[in-house]
Amino acid sequence: MFIENRLAQLALHLRQSQPTPLRLSLWNGRSLDFGPDPKVTIVVPQKKALRCFLPPDLMKLGEAYVEGKIRVEGSVRDIFEASARFVQAAARPDRIGRLLRAVSHTPQGDRKAIQYHYDVSNEFYHLFLDSNLVYSCAYFRSDTDTLEQAQEQKLDYILTKLHLQPGQRLLDIGCGWGALILRAAAKYGCIATGVTLSRNQYEFARERIRVEGLDGRCEVRLQDYREIPERGCYDRIASIGMFEHVGLKHLGEYFRKLDALLADDGVALNHGITAAHTDNRIVGMGVGQFIDKYVFPDGELPHISLVLREMAEAGFEIADVESLRRHYARTCEHWAANIERNRAEAVRIAGEKRYRIWSIYLAGCAFGFARNWINIYQVLAVKARRPNPLPPTRDWIYRESVWGGPA
Repeated sequence: MFIENRLAQLALHLRQSQPTPLRLSLWNGRSLDFGPDPKVTIVVPQKKALRCFLPPDLMKLGEAYVEGKIRVEGSVRDIFEASARFVQAAARPDRIGRLLRAVSHTPQGDRKAIQYHYDVSNEFYHLFLDSNLVYSCAYFRSDTDTLEQAQEQKLDYILTKLHLQPGQRLLDIGCGWGALILRAAAKYGCIATGVTLSRNQYEFARERIRVEGLDGRCEVRLQDYREIPERGCYDRIASIGMFEHVGLKHLGEYFRKLDALLADDGVALNHGITAAHTDNRIVGMGVGQFIDKYVFPDGELPHISLVLREMAEAGFEIADVESLRRHYARTCEHWAANIERNRAEAVRIAGEKRYRIWSIYLAGCAFGFARNWINIYQVLAVKARRPNPLPPTRDWIYRESVWGGPA
């Protein structure tokens, strides 16, 4: 009764001070409303499940939902918004958010973490990604862009930023299902190589290369970036949504490897999620712990200031830096809506627990990017103390003639 009474007092307080559209429906028939017209109902079937509400954080609530200790009624987006407002009003997120940790990254450990996240099944990812299986931030040029359009625009945007020319060699580190290397070879006339640690991605990309007749111009390898043998032979390097898996202590090693792979007159682009705080702390309110346990084991997010410092110390001159945070919020909104719309099929393919993890994760990412809990940056760089091969202005990035192929 003690926790139940404390929650009742909290519900009364929030209704009067910070109304939250949330209802707790307890096992004993009692309902606690935290605001008028609740859009979300959390069903608490057993008394012991109340422990996740005081003190509340999103790790506790997310874990209880994923493990089936509570049931939730409402849209996924409303569920996350109501839960976040509840935690913000009732907890001390400043204390929760300052956790830092040291993660040891080895080739074997990184391979296991990547396979846990990506080797669910390609069929599962087809339920919420676009047809090319582009699993990174899209680029919306207008409010009416579909996810399909925005992802194709993102691929062209990256290849255009790289100033990719026919016949050049492109390396994509963490190539996913191969969309970037396929487009680079087919539309830009380059020789493209992608590496991934996911066998599902590797086999899918290899088959697409065969079907599209790009053998000899495009290849994919099942390989750790640390094991890429070539030196100084890639004209362009892209790394999209990969360095989040590298680890804070290994950023220098990672960027030095990129520098070693890149030709002296080459260009590199790193596209990745970053922390909102300069001390590289994990996302607050328990979000970081939930993601680490259920979604991205051993992932670490650096602040953009650390990224730029490590790149400079590895031998790069920074040519351009751009935040795509608002684009990623919209991307995740599309993904969250897609997986919710395909719930029955997602459960059939991956099980109820996996669906719960992904639905709340994608909705949470949309919420977090929209509110700058996390950010995402594209950093364009060239080798320091070498002739800069890029044009002197940004005009080449935005010229319509360049979108869809080299000028």
